[in-house]
Amino acid sequence: MTETLSAISDIVWGPWVLIPLLLLTGLYLTIRLRGLQFRELGHSLYLGLIVRREAGAEGDISHFQALMTALAATVGTGNIVGVATAIGLGGPGALFWMWMTGLVGMATKYSEALLSVKYRIQSPDGAYSGGPMYYLSRGIKGPTGRALGTSFALFGAIAAFGAGNMVQSNSMAAAIHASFGVPPWGSGLVITALAALVIVGGISSIGRFAGALVPTMIVVYMLACLVVLGLHAGEIPSAFSLVFEDAFTGTSAVGGFTGAAVAQAVRFGVARGIFSNESGLGSAGIAAAAAQTKEPTTQALVSMTQTFIDTLLVCTCTGLALIVTGAWRSDQEGALMTQLAFESAFGDAGGIIVTVSLVMFAFSTILGWSYYGEKCLGYLLGPRAILPYRILFIAAIFLGSWASLKFVWTLSDLTNGLMALPNLVGLLLLSGVIVSETNGYFKRRK
Repeated sequence: MTETLSAISDIVWGPWVLIPLLLLTGLYLTIRLRGLQFRELGHSLYLGLIVRREAGAEGDISHFQALMTALAATVGTGNIVGVATAIGLGGPGALFWMWMTGLVGMATKYSEALLSVKYRIQSPDGAYSGGPMYYLSRGIKGPTGRALGTSFALFGAIAAFGAGNMVQSNSMAAAIHASFGVPPWGSGLVITALAALVIVGGISSIGRFAGALVPTMIVVYMLACLVVLGLHAGEIPSAFSLVFEDAFTGTSAVGGFTGAAVAQAVRFGVARGIFSNESGLGSAGIAAAAAQTKEPTTQALVSMTQTFIDTLLVCTCTGLALIVTGAWRSDQEGALMTQLAFESAFGDAGGIIVTVSLVMFAFSTILGWSYYGEKCLGYLLGPRAILPYRILFIAAIFLGSWASLKFVWTLSDLTNGLMALPNLVGLLLLSGVIVSETNGYFKRRK
């Protein structure tokens, strides 16, 4: 079964299906929105990080908490392991294609958030629900919309257990065991207990916790990266030159690196960029729908900064650290490659910094995806299914910390891809709504 799912996943994530669809959808939305992500980035960062809250608006959490919840789910192992994997397999040019994915992905993320707020619903208890399953079924009339919405919710509920849960707890437990010798079941118990304390409180609890944890972990990790870059400042110009050159020429075999063609740089850069920032998957729209906002466009502007922070800031810092230190040429893979880069500046403490960062990033991802998963299942089975889902989700955290996850990795890759397909189709079909809503907002703002 694992081999079969892996073969299907290779097709979905291959060069002829999801990757071009993601890039072209982002490019199409960028053109239709007239480069909104470039024109309004400063205003968007101001709304999300300075204003933070919209007075008198309806919703469950503030702009800032919605942004941090979405960042909690996306700033994860992909920012450490994913970047190293992309550069290790695709060469330094993969970082360029991660940038391209992030730039057009900002328009995609903006569109997902706008539609999620516009088509959200309020339950009898006052809580808000939204995301692709709602804007697909409510925005696209008839059986097509219902089929797309149901497909997204089904794959989202499954993916939450994989990429958003067991894969993360497994990475955390493995990193803690390698650095500190703690058995996986022991760290798994602690991780599970801590996550349960936050998850049982729902989006309000997750939003508050993410609002405190996420900014701290991002700032600490980026400061460590900047120390590495500062000690290799003379190499930074040549690193940028190598990234741009390799993006279009490929890398010849050097040392432990087996060489990569341009196609590999594109494939791994785009795939890992999407894995990191989730633009096109639609998941972040679920958090955006809970935001306290009067205008769908306002939260959409805030939400698109998530991709900017995740890919164009955090992933860039990791990638440049790998290149300027020469760690990308080593025989190491994944987190060990990033650890090697950090050890060039911090010695043995570099490994501890990477481990702690990996643990915080993965833990925050679990929290964000617990909310995504329960909202997907709530759409399919109603609100009564949410509490049992939370219990199963928490139990899966412990299981993932020590179990073999080859099948789970394969299933999560596939379901992530299958989440994106109905979402991207919906974004294209609803692009007129996105443009109309955006134009109306900016006319009113004048």
